[in-house]
Amino acid sequence: MSSIATLRVGTLEITTALAAVALIGARGRSREAAGVGRLVPIQIRLRVDERGAHRSHVGLAPFEVGRDSESGLVLPDPEVSRRHARLESRDGIIFVRDLESSNGTFLNGERVREPIEVRVGDEIDMGTTRLTVEDLKWT
Repeated sequence: MSSIATLRVGTLEITTALAAVALIGARGRSREAAGVGRLVPIQIRLRVDERGAHRSHVGLAPFEVGRDSESGLVLPDPEVSRRHARLESRDGIIFVRDLESSNGTFLNGERVREPIEVRVGDEIDMGTTRLTVEDLKWT
């Protein structure tokens, strides 16, 4: 095999490997929600654990979570801001966005600093309240 043919084969292998890495890396959760695409209605079923009790909440994204009575999900937790976080959807993907809350929003123990994808089984902590994503249903 000539050196040019060997070089061509090596280049194809490297290009294929880089493409595979790019595809795997693109599956990350951190994406700018506004830049992803069109709004797609998604019903979210949450388990809300607060003060030793739990309840269910079903909402259609987008909706806000906070102490404010206008929120889509009202949490009477004094450590939750009036407008604490927002669950929104773009192109069939649910994101959680912290609304510059005082105590922060956490997804699976990590502070939410930018909109981040939410999946079934994820836990969102706000103050002393935990929201567990039980189901996502595309409408």
